[in-house]
Amino acid sequence: MAAQDSTPNAIPSDADAASEFNPALSNEALDELDAILDDVRGRNEETPQWEFCDGYLTALVCTRRPISVAEWLPMLLGDGMEIDDAPDNEPLPLQGDIFKDAAQQARFLELCQLRLDEIAAQLDTETDSLDADDAFQPECMDMRGAISMLPEAERAEMEGQDIPSFAQVWALGFMFAVENWPEEWAAPRDRDASKWIDDSLEKIVAVTEDDTGKPAVNMYDDQGPASTSQERVEQVGEAIWACYDLRQIWKSFGPRVESVRKQAQPGRNDPCPCGSGRKYKKCHGA
Repeated sequence: MAAQDSTPNAIPSDADAASEFNPALSNEALDELDAILDDVRGRNEETPQWEFCDGYLTALVCTRRPISVAEWLPMLLGDGMEIDDAPDNEPLPLQGDIFKDAAQQARFLELCQLRLDEIAAQLDTETDSLDADDAFQPECMDMRGAISMLPEAERAEMEGQDIPSFAQVWALGFMFAVENWPEEWAAPRDRDASKWIDDSLEKIVAVTEDDTGKPAVNMYDDQGPASTSQERVEQVGEAIWACYDLRQIWKSFGPRVESVRKQAQPGRNDPCPCGSGRKYKKCHGA
């Protein structure tokens, strides 16, 4: 299990995180991703936000076997059906129902791959603190904190809307991937490993729930009004450690090995299945 520090507030605010490490995706790249997703949303209104996508990509890194882009792309942005004509080691055919052109598709996949590689590198690096420069930093948003910083008139316009809690959308994206590849998350026979996986997933599931605790910190701006409970901050920290654990558990097990089922053999006095008309013991069973 990943080593953990004892600092309860292990998750830096958005502003702090930006100053502590150099992410694979710059702010400009993240803006570009948001623009692509907005454009895709014009064709499919159910297109998720980048935070959801980041949780989804994190789950792919933690999944038992590598999930190909031909599988995960349509599940995230399309109809969920695997792309059958995807060639190996070649660019994916244009998914015209998702992207406006091949250039947009290629750029989206390029940026996602940069993020996938970064997540894998971070989760494969041992650390004892989530404040470390090379620690895994999920794209978790504090929407309530961001809204609290808006002018009063703009805040009033959003009154009554259901605003997600800190990291809630990210956790929903993670579990969306888990739910769509259940066979890759099936508990192994090893009881200790099975419990370890269940405990780790429970920590992520906890973040999919609403934060009902007393606001104590603002994760968007540490100078802003309190928007997130201390309990929620600790929950998110536990969820991040759970990602480290899940990555290492499945790497240690490797891909699943499909069971080979032997075809039932006829009895010695049964007719031979070859159709010869003779008994099995006198034909192919001889």
